[in-house]
Amino acid sequence: MVAKKTTLIIAAIVIVAALVVGAVVWQYLAAPPVKYAESLTVGTTDKITILDPAHAYDYLSCNVMQNTMEGLTTFEPGTGDVKPCLAESWEISDDGLVYTFHLRKGVKFHDGTSFNADVVKASLERAINLQGDPAFLLDVIDRVEVVDDYTVKIYLKYPFSPMLAVLAFTVSYPVSPNTPTDSFVEPPNWVVGTGPYKIASWSPDKELVLEAFDDYWGTPPKTKRIVIRFYERAETLRMDVETGAIDVAFRHLLPADIVDLKNKPEVVKVWEGPGTFIRYIVFNVTQPPFDNVNVRRAIAAAVNREIICEQVFLGTTTPLYSMIPMGMWGHTDAYKDKYGEHNIELAKQYLQAAGYSETNKLKIKLYYTPTHYGTMEADVAQLIKNALEETGMIEVELVYEEWATYIDHMTAGVYGMFLLGWYPDYLDPDDYIYPFVHSSGSPSLGCFYSNPTMDKLIEDARKESDVSKRTEIYKDIQDLMADEVPVLPLFQGKQYCVTKPDVKGVTLDTTMIFRYYLLYREVS
Repeated sequence: MVAKKTTLIIAAIVIVAALVVGAVVWQYLAAPPVKYAESLTVGTTDKITILDPAHAYDYLSCNVMQNTMEGLTTFEPGTGDVKPCLAESWEISDDGLVYTFHLRKGVKFHDGTSFNADVVKASLERAINLQGDPAFLLDVIDRVEVVDDYTVKIYLKYPFSPMLAVLAFTVSYPVSPNTPTDSFVEPPNWVVGTGPYKIASWSPDKELVLEAFDDYWGTPPKTKRIVIRFYERAETLRMDVETGAIDVAFRHLLPADIVDLKNKPEVVKVWEGPGTFIRYIVFNVTQPPFDNVNVRRAIAAAVNREIICEQVFLGTTTPLYSMIPMGMWGHTDAYKDKYGEHNIELAKQYLQAAGYSETNKLKIKLYYTPTHYGTMEADVAQLIKNALEETGMIEVELVYEEWATYIDHMTAGVYGMFLLGWYPDYLDPDDYIYPFVHSSGSPSLGCFYSNPTMDKLIEDARKESDVSKRTEIYKDIQDLMADEVPVLPLFQGKQYCVTKPDVKGVTLDTTMIFRYYLLYREVS
């Protein structure tokens, strides 16, 4: 009886297993494989300046390269955590001065050349030697040493806590060995990388076409082709995404359009995510009258951030009182603590201390660029003018220039006071401090601020690995910035993207990287 019962049990198990396997097989055979749209079109009013990581330092130029090139490290989508990319692993010496990277094998550039340690060394040295706009981010590097074909050591001048994050930014990206080492690659040409997409064609200010790289070492994109179409007007961009002429609208729809489109889920989907991008005023502290700290303090007291956020951006931005964004460790409201908000009486006191009055007015120019930060920029500039002129002691002339001229003039020291914006290179308070107020970084942003006390504080913060100790140093830094006002924070924004309802894969996180390679649409 026992043997017979065992046989029946085994037979039952076999039958059940066969039924389960059969069901799985039938389900597999019955369900057709998922298909994806071959192409997606992305619309933007933003512009590309140059597609060379050694010189690019504006959002869209860097963003395109974040999809066509790669670093030794990268950021995990959705989290901002640093993870391996072209380097599979690494070790850091006990003193924090030597980073040893073990590189991924079998990686190809889009032109068919091979990735190895020699390429890493040559690429970093190229970016450092050419001294393009973002080169100061690599000032911490002392030298690069090739150990073998797939091992490279980076020696630092001093311990630098955000180093792994810096290597995930475009200025650090390895470039094809066919890239010229003595000059930048200018438009309409581009630098070749190893990323999931390669550039198929580029007509500046018209269209850029990305195609999936067949020999990509990682997970291939689901969408074979991404077409980026450049728009002059946000109104046209809104119309085309609403009518379905494009699949994705990203940077910059008008705030009113975003609010309106949220009520049309049957037509479009509005994606919203955290933003670590900030807007601010830069002062060239070497140019009169902005070389007078009381002039800068008066402007800091007079500005009205709240009215800008409410009237221009309809609540899609928030007043900001530090260059370190809200939500990031180390942030304080240093400027609000010192000046309040739209404090006209305090502004008058600083103006009087600088020698101005209602009969001897401060006459200044405020420069802005009309479309690079969205088509509402003229409105932002006008509200700043209105707030400053409420003092009765300031006259403001508004002057605008297109982005290509704008960046040349600001770094040449032409502007005394101008609007600018910042998108993170790496997620660390250092990225919002060093480029602006360290004597090595500030010239690249047209500020030309130099203070030995500030330099030492920043360098101490960079060397310190303990977050609580770094937080205390950043408090002192922000207090000193608020006191001397080389830059004036205005507001911080969220991220928005509008797509057709069936578009998937949009990822909006604190890195501010828009990942075209994750976008897709399923088709039957």
